[in-house]
Amino acid sequence: MARLYSNENFPLPVVDELRRLGHDVLTTKESGKANQKIPDELVLAFASTDQRAVLTINRKDFIREHNSTPEHEGIIICTTDLDFVGQANRIHKAIAAYDSLTGKLIRVNRPA
Repeated sequence: MARLYSNENFPLPVVDELRRLGHDVLTTKESGKANQKIPDELVLAFASTDQRAVLTINRKDFIREHNSTPEHEGIIICTTDLDFVGQANRIHKAIAAYDSLTGKLIRVNRPA
């Protein structure tokens, strides 16, 4: 299963479901970095140092980070979705398609 780092704005119910599915998810709060307005590039650097892919709904900024820093442990960008279990299952399915998330930008969108 994947090692993930959820960005500060990422929904905790999705984190809980991803954990139930077997993923190792560290939250910003658990890392002691909550409410510090840490720039996205440092979020990505921290996650990469800890060998975790970033999990975020901050799509625009992390697409930019991926383009400027392509060497990272992965970025999973998601649309806002109140179906937390469904979103976690879509993330789980999307990342299961890869042997490694390193350098990948994975988009997970809510269904239309």
